[in-house]
Amino acid sequence: MKRLSILAAFVALLGAYQPHVLTYADGGDISSLNPFLATEGNAPLYSELTMAQFVRFDAHGNPIPELITEIPTRTNGGISNDGKTITYHLRPNVKWSDGHPFDADDVIFTVAVAKDDRNNLYIRDPWDRITSVSAPNKYTVLFHLEEPYATFIEDYFSTQSSSCILPRHIIGPGTQINQAPYNSLPVGIGPFRYAAYKRGDSVVMEANPYYWRGRPKLQRVVYKIITDQNTLMTQLQTGEISLWPAINGPLLDRAKALPGKRSTTWLTNFVGGIFFNVAKPQLSDPHVRRALRLATDRATLFDKVVHRNGVLTQSLVPRTSVDYLDISVTKLDPDAAARMLDAAGWKLGGDGLRHKNGVALTIDLAIPSGYQPSEILASILKEDWAKIGVGVTIHMWSTPQFFAPYTSGGIIQRGRFDAALYSNASGPIFASINGYFDCASIPPRGGNSDRYCNHQVDALDNRYLHSYDPRVRRQAAAAMQRLLDQDAPAITIYERKYVSVFDNRLTGYYPSSFSFWGDPLELDI
Repeated sequence: MKRLSILAAFVALLGAYQPHVLTYADGGDISSLNPFLATEGNAPLYSELTMAQFVRFDAHGNPIPELITEIPTRTNGGISNDGKTITYHLRPNVKWSDGHPFDADDVIFTVAVAKDDRNNLYIRDPWDRITSVSAPNKYTVLFHLEEPYATFIEDYFSTQSSSCILPRHIIGPGTQINQAPYNSLPVGIGPFRYAAYKRGDSVVMEANPYYWRGRPKLQRVVYKIITDQNTLMTQLQTGEISLWPAINGPLLDRAKALPGKRSTTWLTNFVGGIFFNVAKPQLSDPHVRRALRLATDRATLFDKVVHRNGVLTQSLVPRTSVDYLDISVTKLDPDAAARMLDAAGWKLGGDGLRHKNGVALTIDLAIPSGYQPSEILASILKEDWAKIGVGVTIHMWSTPQFFAPYTSGGIIQRGRFDAALYSNASGPIFASINGYFDCASIPPRGGNSDRYCNHQVDALDNRYLHSYDPRVRRQAAAAMQRLLDQDAPAITIYERKYVSVFDNRLTGYYPSSFSFWGDPLELDI
């Protein structure tokens, strides 16, 4: 019987393999294929393969011109003397994935879309900083800014941004995109183009015959939507998927031990932890949030749940940033947590819970379903916080509903939680919290799902954003990170390492902190 099982698995493996077809799954789902609207952390993986971007990055975070011919600098005249005009020189003779010519009209149209307040952009703030855009010719675009904006390389049309250049000939002339059919099957300028999207099942990408750098080695890339970790493990084992790019938790060691597989690891800009909805009355006081941090056994969570798959951290800014500040990790101290809550007026009652003004200190903890590490972490957290008189109800939501956009009633975007477990990804190049923890980015205007607002933090972030001087940015980033640490809108646990397990026939796969794929043209299986 055992020999038959082995034979069946071997046959399944052979039957699943297709030369030059890469099939992968990461446990996520999709809200939109349009990067402007997508809210899931996995969106950059398929966007990097398919969408139109000015800039991509090498393994060291250096910008590489994609649809522009050079990176704008002061030296080459791309940044004006006052720092308020950025000149982009577009690559000529480039075509969209449907064969239509690409030029400055598409860029100008896209900025108009981004500045249309009716659109529910995931990250809006960078576009509010643009006063106007002009094009002296078909292949030159000038961005006119209110003030100097030092992070423009990353924030405007890069593979690390929540944006892409949109095709005017398909979406225009109107600039509303919330319900545009384009969102379900976008046209881009990547090495691959979208061929099919079956909701809840899969996305098929095929080699783009019009890609300006040439045709990729792969014929197709298939992203399978599988939100159950055990199913993912089974399909990795049988060869139904040939790549699992973001494994975490208890299945990691099993996946790495599978025959015929290899693995690779790299540090990401995803900071995982417990994110508070500070608009909720019981969590509006930073003393309460700091007390919960003192009562959280992060070392055990990192060891037993995360399996040390990353770096234990305190800052909300990832260490991939050049201006990351290494803040000491708060040590577990439930007694100090209890004293802090007492001082804040939350007194322990006979029911074992703390109360203030007749209100019990209880927390609705939201997690995505089907993700084992979050389920285990939530259970441990419930026990930890119960020791200081805080009640926790674990509320499990389907992954699509958990990460859905604001307009679709997404749990995180709509603030339908007191605390939530997920990973937050700010930019990997710069230490700005723009779009994630600034006052202007509270949904539906951005990704600040914590509803956190501190105008001192905003002022420091603006100083950071407006200066081209590395020393000024470094000082502003340090002060900003200390203030965020004091306010504790979230309890960071770790900066996440991605572990990819993949078929040993896959070649050219070199992911890094700044690129999920390396050079997609070199991928093959």
